[in-house]
Amino acid sequence: MSAPILTFFNNKGGVGKTSLIYHLAWMYASMRKRVVIVDVDPQANLTAAFLDEDQIEALWEKKNVGSTIYQCVKPLTGVGDIAEPILQNIATDLYLLPGDVNLSGYEDALSAEWPSSMGDNNLYRPMRILSSFWQVMQKSAEKVQADIVLVDIGPNLGAINRSVLIATDYVVIPLGADLFSLQGLKNLGPTLRSWKSLWKKRLDNWDGNVENSAFPDFKLPQGKMQPIGYLCQQHSVRLDRPVKAYDKWVQRIPAVYRESVLNTKLLEKIKQEDDPYCLATIKHYRSLIPMAQEHRKPIFNLTSADGAIGSHSAAVQDAKKDFRELVKKISEKIGIEL
Repeated sequence: MSAPILTFFNNKGGVGKTSLIYHLAWMYASMRKRVVIVDVDPQANLTAAFLDEDQIEALWEKKNVGSTIYQCVKPLTGVGDIAEPILQNIATDLYLLPGDVNLSGYEDALSAEWPSSMGDNNLYRPMRILSSFWQVMQKSAEKVQADIVLVDIGPNLGAINRSVLIATDYVVIPLGADLFSLQGLKNLGPTLRSWKSLWKKRLDNWDGNVENSAFPDFKLPQGKMQPIGYLCQQHSVRLDRPVKAYDKWVQRIPAVYRESVLNTKLLEKIKQEDDPYCLATIKHYRSLIPMAQEHRKPIFNLTSADGAIGSHSAAVQDAKKDFRELVKKISEKIGIEL
């Protein structure tokens, strides 16, 4: 059975998504599950969390075929085919397919092939391009016998993200407690449903097209994109933003999540902290974050030698417990045995 593909998506930035994926990847690996991280955000922030600038510069400068997500799909913009991905082995059971700032140039190819994938002629090329991220993720997972593929994408509703979500089995939505996150959630739900149904039409069109029987081994993603819940950032005490303001937005999330993402109604008022669709409230580990970044490791792996002493040491243990719980909850929802 192929590894489930889990994408973290919100069309509003600044909700701690990249840090979240980084920590989940390390936690899965520490629990002996083999993880492939695929960075499909052209800003490549997740790649920068795993690799230092010299390593990233070398990857981008050399432009070796298959060395980044863009170098894997780039041949499709000419007459070539998808390149074999070259994964970076970060640690035991932890692999990365790096992001690439040049990926934004692939948006045009994806946009152009979307209408032509509903044509009557040979659909192989348009469908090959539209499913290219999925093909690369499958190759990456097979290469290392991965248990799960974690995907990061940018905060927008463009053609790159549409193709990634078509490739996705499950979606997690990270949120902040503010008007913009809530508004983003309202746009995101209907967009996911629309992409799902438009992709289904393309699959039906592919199946019904006689010419496509010439490609019996060509597989396509099913476009499941099943939302399994949301994550909320905990309130950080700021003088300019009282707790009341935070609470006002956070308590509206359960109803908006159901209406926009699940297309149902919330029958009785429910607090965000009691909502079964809330996977976790992510704490602010304030001073631990720069410490973890400096030592290029997740918060829960910091030691006294890194400076995590006293109250910091207790926070490290809390983080370990919190992320372990989150991994268990996500795994349960997507059918991974730990």
